[in-house]
Amino acid sequence: MGTGNFETTIGLEVHVEMQTNSKLMSPSPVHYGDEPNENTNVIDFGYPGVLPVANKGALEFGMRAALALHATVSPFIRWDRKNYFYPDNPKAYQTTQSQTPLGTNGYLDVQLEDGRVKRVRIKELHVEEDAGKNTHGTDGYSYVDLNRQGTPLIEIVSEADIASPEEAYAYLEQLRQTILFTGISEAKMQEGQMRADVNISLRPYGSDQYGTKVEMKNINSFNYVRNALYFEEKRQAEVLRAGGVIQQETRRYNEPTKSTILMRVKEGADDYRYFPEPDLAPVVIDQAWIDKVAAELPKSAAERQHDYVTNLGIEPYDAEVLTQTLAMANFYDATVAAGADAKRAANYLIGDVNAYMNKHQVELSETQLTPEHLAGMIRLIESGTISTKQAKQVFEAIMTGEEPEAFAKKHGLVQISDPAVLLEWITTVLDANPQSIEDFKGGKDRATGFLIGQLMKMSKGQANPGIMNKMLLEELAKR
Repeated sequence: MGTGNFETTIGLEVHVEMQTNSKLMSPSPVHYGDEPNENTNVIDFGYPGVLPVANKGALEFGMRAALALHATVSPFIRWDRKNYFYPDNPKAYQTTQSQTPLGTNGYLDVQLEDGRVKRVRIKELHVEEDAGKNTHGTDGYSYVDLNRQGTPLIEIVSEADIASPEEAYAYLEQLRQTILFTGISEAKMQEGQMRADVNISLRPYGSDQYGTKVEMKNINSFNYVRNALYFEEKRQAEVLRAGGVIQQETRRYNEPTKSTILMRVKEGADDYRYFPEPDLAPVVIDQAWIDKVAAELPKSAAERQHDYVTNLGIEPYDAEVLTQTLAMANFYDATVAAGADAKRAANYLIGDVNAYMNKHQVELSETQLTPEHLAGMIRLIESGTISTKQAKQVFEAIMTGEEPEAFAKKHGLVQISDPAVLLEWITTVLDANPQSIEDFKGGKDRATGFLIGQLMKMSKGQANPGIMNKMLLEELAKR
């Protein structure tokens, strides 16, 4: 891709907040949406004399991401300080891994819209702290919330292998799904759990020199990333065509105008004055530790899709829908493991369960549905104990935590399919209605309708209609 005579080069640095129980260097809990400054302590506030302790779980989550992206996990890690002053960073430095990143030389294979698969190389992945959050009020004050301060991030730095805004979008989608299926983060863009810094430069076709790059920081929507790149691609091409020079600068994306705005000119790694963190010991990672983390890594979306299509006979499109989130895929696996028919379970999750979640604006984990209850309802349908029509009532009940079989029995929804019981009812009804037998033999269709009505009344609507109809016709033929 490119613009006119220019070739576009894009690299992305993606930050993902990891869902550990506590922060990277402090015991404060990691929660989204709590009251400002509720999840903090003296370490987060940067008090003099406090000492950090590295979170082992955060390193293991980082290792999961590295393994999922085919990166080499470093055998030795040293923590570094990245120094900068900002109101949401009370220590005036961020603990990171500058010199010894946790993972190096990985890659991600990205499915593009035109059917091609593009391999984007991952230069490095490192674990670091998130900063707090500034809110600029309309009352002339700025407010600092340090709940997010110290939340563990994994930063994933791609090589400049991306050649268009569309490829960047596809890379982010594929990366998000890969991260989701490691179980380390829900990667919700709207909650700031996944953010991208974007580097873009243009160069004339055939040139072996990269152009001067422009950076845009902390964009928290895939669409915004794509739009920012469209605008920047066009802007840089116009400057270059007019004989101008691109400055190394940081720009900000402005969504209402879909344009980028200059923030500051040129900053380099030297500005951050990196140096080894004196308060933390280095970490040695042996192969046994890597193997342990690899064993705990959930199956990827691609592996699950292959399993669903090959082993369970699910349609490829349905397999894709089931693997949109790790929660849905895990729920599906558990439902099938609990004895549900694979196709029916897929249909219910993709159809009724998704519709319920959309209607009530809830996540799957926020409903009271369990895999065992969904499987139990499906078994009731498969065995003919309830009809698909009755299943609608049972479905509503299991979404609010009811046990399917108990609910069906309590509300008289259980179908009776036992031939011995049905035959007894049929015999009783036929003996009591000799005229209807004559009418049936005379070719009057109304007669069977009348007899079925009598049978449904006798069974209080619980006779299995399919089996009962078949048996009634067999008995009529014998009379």
